[in-house]
Amino acid sequence: MQNCGILPGASPADAMARHDDRTEHLLRRAGFGGSPDEVAELARIGYQAAVDLLVFYEQAPDDVDERIGVPGHVGVTTRGQFSPDTSITDARQRWLFRMVHSRRPLQEKMALFWHHHFATAYQKIADTYGGTVATRMMAASEAYNGPKNSPVGQIELFRQNALGSFYDLLVKVARDPAMLVWLDGRLNVRGTPQENFAREVMELFTMGIRASDSSPNNYTEDDVKAAARVFTGWNLTVGARGANNVNDATLAYAYTYRSTQHDTGSKTFSFDIYPGGGRTITSGGEQEGLDFLLACCRHPQTGPRLARKLYAFFVDELHPAPQSFVDRVSGAYYASNFDMRRVVLSVLLSPEFSDPSAYYARYAWPVEFVVKAIKETGWAGFSVDAALTPLLSMGQSLFEPPDVNGWETGAGWFSTGGMLARMNFAATLTQNQRFNLREAARPYKATPETLLAYTLDRLSPMPFDSPPYNDLLGYLRAGTSWTGSDTELLAKAAGVTHLVLASPEYQFV
Repeated sequence: MQNCGILPGASPADAMARHDDRTEHLLRRAGFGGSPDEVAELARIGYQAAVDLLVFYEQAPDDVDERIGVPGHVGVTTRGQFSPDTSITDARQRWLFRMVHSRRPLQEKMALFWHHHFATAYQKIADTYGGTVATRMMAASEAYNGPKNSPVGQIELFRQNALGSFYDLLVKVARDPAMLVWLDGRLNVRGTPQENFAREVMELFTMGIRASDSSPNNYTEDDVKAAARVFTGWNLTVGARGANNVNDATLAYAYTYRSTQHDTGSKTFSFDIYPGGGRTITSGGEQEGLDFLLACCRHPQTGPRLARKLYAFFVDELHPAPQSFVDRVSGAYYASNFDMRRVVLSVLLSPEFSDPSAYYARYAWPVEFVVKAIKETGWAGFSVDAALTPLLSMGQSLFEPPDVNGWETGAGWFSTGGMLARMNFAATLTQNQRFNLREAARPYKATPETLLAYTLDRLSPMPFDSPPYNDLLGYLRAGTSWTGSDTELLAKAAGVTHLVLASPEYQFV
């Protein structure tokens, strides 16, 4: 198996053990699962050090893209054929590859969290400016060799600001070209305000409609109208189209503030905009939007709402967040001046996160299922392009959330078609990896029991009850008496891995 460990230079020989429930839980939630070697590496250094390594990820090299050009890793044979900054298919492959191989798994996991939180879809942008420009707006990396000073794509924006200031991220999202197209900010001008972005800033991105069904609303329709006027003039400059019309890789675009489009009248809100109780924004040009976004970050319901979303994403989506957790995490949010690193640290070090009752208390998103399965079966020439169509069938296409609310998570992932797609992907993956699985299982071939114990340890599914466990054991025992021969291992190691990956127990993280 290729060394893609989180600790550069670490080897399995350094590890005390490969199996550690708490470490596996940490890697499932703060990443996308771990290979046996990665679990061993983090178990060896201890939980606190493991959390620090994941959260302060800048100490790990970001060398993933350098490996993409290796034949067999993506759906091309040479790096020159791969264009993740201008092809949405290649952009999806690049992100999947990063999820599998990054030494900074939490950075990729937070990029996914923000992609869901600030849900923006590729197709509307493509319908407006063409597929090449839409891909650049969604996914272009910092190294993109396009127009001078071309902004990075939205996902790269999330990656670069994954654990920074929530306020800074919110401002960058408000000025992000993809968002300006997606929520029609580019159409928001004095006299004919466009309310989409103003509404979603409050409803989805910060305070939410209300804290609970019995609570009063956090904002009013008049607040939406006033906020839309605040953002008039926050616009998008798009250069002249070239010979390829809208599908032009050289088309320049950037956020711009147009003072002539800004509504200079005063705007009054039902909640405090300024410390001390000021609720009216007077004519301040672009600064009005910055003041409003800061007020949304300061709002007394924004911290608790983010805490609840992080609880569902990292800890437990099957039960509501305890008030003590909400108070603690939102307290870290306000005390740190919206520092998401401090906030996520408070989540990962919370007693709720490490409580065994939180293990497997989340339904695996399709992309989590796919990446975790690839990592845990062992990377051996499986190209991520083979996962794109199955992911779509499972209900999740990266860069294409269904609407502004993001994906319907939880049990909503498990339609009949979605579950069948998971089973089929498990079959494809294990067939591809059968020789690799045979070699990995060789030291554990003595009996069906030892092979099954190794498989469950490697794949870390939810614990099996006796009936399904006995069914797996029955599969291994079926046929002639067990010998552990190469022929037997080739079929049985892949077969039992397929059964585990397709089981209900594996669909939780």
